[in-house]
Amino acid sequence: MTPDDLPLVGVTILDLTRVLAGPYCTRLLGDLGARVIKIERPGEGDEMRRNYLQLEPRRDDQSSYFARVNAGKESVGVDMSRPEGQVIIRDLAKVVDVVVENFMPGVVTKLRCDYETLRAVKPDIVYCSISGFGQTGPWRSRPAFAHIINAVSGLMHLEQGDEPAPRASNLQAADVLAATHAATGILSALIRKSRTGKGAYFDVSMLEALIAADSVTYAAVLNGGEEYGNPRPGMIVAPIGDRYLAMQFTGSPQLWPRLLAVMGRPELGRDSRFDTSEKRRAPARRRVVARDVPDRRGRAQGPVGRAHPVRAGPAAGRGDRRASPGGARILSDHATPGSRCRACNSEPVPPRRRRAPSSSAGSVSRGGAHARCARRPPRLFA
Repeated sequence: MTPDDLPLVGVTILDLTRVLAGPYCTRLLGDLGARVIKIERPGEGDEMRRNYLQLEPRRDDQSSYFARVNAGKESVGVDMSRPEGQVIIRDLAKVVDVVVENFMPGVVTKLRCDYETLRAVKPDIVYCSISGFGQTGPWRSRPAFAHIINAVSGLMHLEQGDEPAPRASNLQAADVLAATHAATGILSALIRKSRTGKGAYFDVSMLEALIAADSVTYAAVLNGGEEYGNPRPGMIVAPIGDRYLAMQFTGSPQLWPRLLAVMGRPELGRDSRFDTSEKRRAPARRRVVARDVPDRRGRAQGPVGRAHPVRAGPAAGRGDRRASPGGARILSDHATPGSRCRACNSEPVPPRRRRAPSSSAGSVSRGGAHARCARRPPRLFA
């Protein structure tokens, strides 16, 4: 498959985003073939350029964080606070298909690049705003990072478990989920545009995206059910030697007998304490499983998923992910060419298309490197 076979070839994105949620969204679209023109502040660029880890000697604007979500984009330096910069943005809007921004609500209006302003020069524009709490409501003007959304959404409480206080999480789910919802909305709008000629506006909230990914029991809680908390019933992490094995024995009626076969405890299948799914979810019953699994070390290690199709896997650290066969496959397919010196190993940015070029194919641009070619006709794809 050649780059011209990608589904979004011919689509041009004007990327007014920074940090993570917005750039991740436009990276998804770029990996599907879209041309992405990233607007950055002259001189400084996206602040994530100067994050950890710098990829080139004697440079401070090529961090691995930045490369992860901005590879393959064209960079144009524009001072959007100045009238002449705002004219450039409106000129670009005339020849692009999609605009994505993740400023705090109200900022794009001051910068004269809001949806209504750009729709006046491009009536069929597809415009997406990503923010922490949405464009409306009492919290619209609050700044947000994933850490803040984790707290406000209830995720910290959900994962607190037996710990005395809520804890921070390394997972940047709020950004990535908001970005994915935004990309999905944009793709659907482009399909409708091809059919009707109409543009669209999307308001994507990190908070709503994370709440939508809450525990599957959240809907039950809203309707008077019990809050399960953490750990969720039917999910265990058991020590085996010097490592841990994660297992799940709820979600499908076939999982329980398969797990009993691995444990060598078929008699539990006839035990009245475990004869219904609800009983097996109880914390005391879960402890029985967690206690018995380590006693079957020989069976529970490597061959568990092959000999008995149970849902299990090792609790891996970052080094383990690279060493595992699955992790090696994923990471080896996502080496991003650096701007000059060396490749940047990057996490995968789904989706993966069969026989498609690597989703990280594209160099990391220097800030403002594409100013001269940004206004070329968007249908020309180099």
